[in-house]
Amino acid sequence: MKKYDFLVIGGGAAGFFAAINCAEHRPGLSVGIFEATPRVLSKVKISGGGRCNVTHNCFDPRALVRHYPRGGKELLGPFHKFGPEQTIAWFAARGVALKVEADNRMFPTTDSSQTIIDCLQGAVQKNGIELRLKALVETVEKIGDIFQVTLKGGEVIEAKTLMLATGSATFGWSVVRKLGHKLIEPNPSLFTFEIDHPLLKGLPGVSFPSVTAELQSTDGNFVQEGPLLITHWGLSGPAVLRLSAFGARVLAATDYKADLYVNFEGRIKGDEVFAVLMNNKNQEAKKKISTVNPLQGPRRFWEALLEFSGFAPDKLWADANKKELFKLSELITHFPFRIQGKGAFKEEFVTAGGVARSEIDFRSFQSKLIPGLFMAGEVIDVDGITGGFNFQNAWTGGFLAGTAAAEMVSGARAEPST
Repeated sequence: MKKYDFLVIGGGAAGFFAAINCAEHRPGLSVGIFEATPRVLSKVKISGGGRCNVTHNCFDPRALVRHYPRGGKELLGPFHKFGPEQTIAWFAARGVALKVEADNRMFPTTDSSQTIIDCLQGAVQKNGIELRLKALVETVEKIGDIFQVTLKGGEVIEAKTLMLATGSATFGWSVVRKLGHKLIEPNPSLFTFEIDHPLLKGLPGVSFPSVTAELQSTDGNFVQEGPLLITHWGLSGPAVLRLSAFGARVLAATDYKADLYVNFEGRIKGDEVFAVLMNNKNQEAKKKISTVNPLQGPRRFWEALLEFSGFAPDKLWADANKKELFKLSELITHFPFRIQGKGAFKEEFVTAGGVARSEIDFRSFQSKLIPGLFMAGEVIDVDGITGGFNFQNAWTGGFLAGTAAAEMVSGARAEPST
């Protein structure tokens, strides 16, 4: 029977990081990673358009946790121990340099996710970690102080400590539920909005550098700022993705139907836009309204907005009355849309929900109910917005879980707090 000191179920970012740091923290331990599919690190591969958004350029843990709709409070302590700064140093020590982009996302200087994959796989090989693919786990039991893992086909594995890093796979949640953990109902997060509106017809690809978007529901309102993109099916972009994350549970409860209001001028208020329009009426009186675009958005959008608002294509600024321009300013800064469903954001699909945070000791990412059982990543009810925050959660949880497991096996660590 194969026996491990530390066995990780799940070959994603959190699982790899936990296994590597366990092996490096206490060299000589037997460490294994079991992955159910033929491939590992699949999210790392596709993240950031194939470049891998490793982390975010935010070194203050108090500021960092604000980017987590669920779990920010619990991650404050862990981020003080292993945050973006430590992540950057960890990869640098292994020959991988990261760079900061204008929006503070951080990528490998090679602009290739394969660089991160090669680094992690190289560390697994260097530390003698056994990686098994197509290892389908059927059951997990704890018998005395030992975890007994049964694979499809009947093979039984034993482990002194065990980590579940199964992401949003239903198997992982099924295991923890059978082991006695409470599961918060999983819902999608980080998705686009399906909106069928005449204003958006013919405008796919039109983008805005910064808008303010407000999601309104009977259970509360959510506001986010950022770039916006018009798509064939509705709206996308960072502002929408962040809204989908913070409003994930409210939107799920309403079957993804809710009211959305967009200020296409960002933080600029309606009365300020109205003043600009009135100034144009006076200064550009003999020009066509359609030829003088006062907005940050492209002319295509301005023309579509005018058509939607009932302005004739050849109407002059001089012929626009105060009431018309006031209505236009209101639409620019508070345009109403009706969300009719959710679209996919395949690059960084994230789930809100998972193992209840109250049952995890976040100092070590160890179960409070079952000593020796560790969890990290999406299997726990923790999720961040787009921008490298979900990977940072994986690196942090993986590091703390892996080192804690190494100490536990070595007899240097007490059981988790309750």
